[in-house]
Amino acid sequence: MSSRAILSTLAVISGLGFASELFAVDFPTPSPACTLKQHVGLTDIEVVYSRPGVKGRQIFGGLVSYGEVWRTGANSATKITFSTPVKFNGATVPAGTYALFTIPGETEWTIILNKVAVQSGAFQYDEKQDLVRVQTKPIQLKEQIETFTIEFNEIRDDSAVLNLVWDTTVVPVKIEMDLTGKLVPQIEAAMAAPGDNKPYFQAAMFYYEHGQDLQKARQWVDAAIAQREAHYIVHLKAKILAKLGDKEGAIAAARRSIELAIKAKDNGYVKLNQDLISRLQ
Repeated sequence: MSSRAILSTLAVISGLGFASELFAVDFPTPSPACTLKQHVGLTDIEVVYSRPGVKGRQIFGGLVSYGEVWRTGANSATKITFSTPVKFNGATVPAGTYALFTIPGETEWTIILNKVAVQSGAFQYDEKQDLVRVQTKPIQLKEQIETFTIEFNEIRDDSAVLNLVWDTTVVPVKIEMDLTGKLVPQIEAAMAAPGDNKPYFQAAMFYYEHGQDLQKARQWVDAAIAQREAHYIVHLKAKILAKLGDKEGAIAAARRSIELAIKAKDNGYVKLNQDLISRLQ
């Protein structure tokens, strides 16, 4: 078939609406999409965003202007979802999905959660739809991060830090959850229920770590030891007694935990107990 005939055939196909299928090419995206999921305590957090690169450009104060609303990424506005209510850098935020905008500054950033979750960049951003605005200080890095990154760090049972990282700048936002308010009633109900199949060790550990009733924690750790005298459970008892001010009892429990840890060949707990005894003597 001649080249003229081939072109004529393609023209007919195009007229029939088949050209887009014939010439479809899947090109790479300059700023690829990313979905970040993190479980913090009892809360699920999801961030959907696009990741532009530096590519030799000046970023903040250049490509991304100071003092102007930024989509916090590329393409569509960044979207963040919380499965439970949270404190967002101190501001109360109900469970839900929000657009995450920012206003970069040389010495301070404004972080915005907007109630219109799905938006095409910041082109239709409406300040009236803002749920909260909070301020935070940027941190300068010594090394450059080529690709814009959103990450979670400093993850605890009831908090985490959301970091916006690009070029030589990190912007931290603290996220906190009311874990004790949600979990303590569940623990109390479980421990008051009949039967012996209860989470004694986990309940005692939670109360110890989260500043709850230490007398209850002591009772529960004793019940856990009665079921199984493991070195790590006895170590928890030593820490609870130390926090209650019972130094002699704490030292005795720590020494017993060392004996059990040696039998279990767990040198890590041997050192933990030795360090606890040193602090108490």
